[in-house]
Amino acid sequence: MACDATLFDQVPLFAALDADEKSVLAENVELRKFKTNQRIYKMGDPGGQAYILIAGVVHVTTIDEDKAEVMIDAPVRGDIFGFASMLENTPHQTTATAADDCTCLEVDRHDITVLLQKRPSAGLDMLAMVGKQFHAAQNLIRTRAARNANEMIEEKETLGERVADGVAKFGGSWRFIGSFAAILLIWIAINAIILHTPFDPYPFILLNLFLSMLAAIQAPVIMMSQNRQDTKDRVRSELDYRVNLKAELEVSSLLNKMSRIEDRLDLLTDTLDQRSAAK
Repeated sequence: MACDATLFDQVPLFAALDADEKSVLAENVELRKFKTNQRIYKMGDPGGQAYILIAGVVHVTTIDEDKAEVMIDAPVRGDIFGFASMLENTPHQTTATAADDCTCLEVDRHDITVLLQKRPSAGLDMLAMVGKQFHAAQNLIRTRAARNANEMIEEKETLGERVADGVAKFGGSWRFIGSFAAILLIWIAINAIILHTPFDPYPFILLNLFLSMLAAIQAPVIMMSQNRQDTKDRVRSELDYRVNLKAELEVSSLLNKMSRIEDRLDLLTDTLDQRSAAK
């Protein structure tokens, strides 16, 4: 539905328009209301429209290589989201969801054309918003490139996995060996020396039964912990690969810049030599 022209007073991008220009734009721009958790658009949807937040809370997310949802933007009032896909007329690369009841202005390429015809300086405001989103994406890349593999695994671990790690850590320590040896010696002493009628006489069949059950339980628990360690090693290797790839790209960029500087120095040297020869 068409929107009330007074809503543009709340949007910095449109606030400088005069009343007539706002009225013309209001006939083209559509007002949309979304309920909490309602999806505004999803990744892969046609990017024919962008949205300007008027009120409420919106989360813009994407899916990374680990199939985890990552929030890349939380627009505030007056911010545009889905703008790049609308300009390129390509499918959305993100998903926008209403985190709370919200109101948005839905705009398309024609609406932007009308705005720029009425107020060309609005293009700078839109570029500023795009720059803000670009910087947010850069910060996200830097943050995720420096992720700690252990923290990533610990964020997703379950109670059973924490117990398995604890059992494996204790079972591979001298504390476990010492306490286990002490229990065995005490058991043998009680049944072989102290008690006249031992409850587990030699060859300690009950003790052997407990040891067998302990080994049967401990072995798969330790294997679970080893599998988690393999997962950590794989994530760590992937992060190391990304860091190395980024470093390689940075080094290549530096080499290219140095090559251009060298070419300019050679040109400057030739120019100086020519001037010296002319004198």
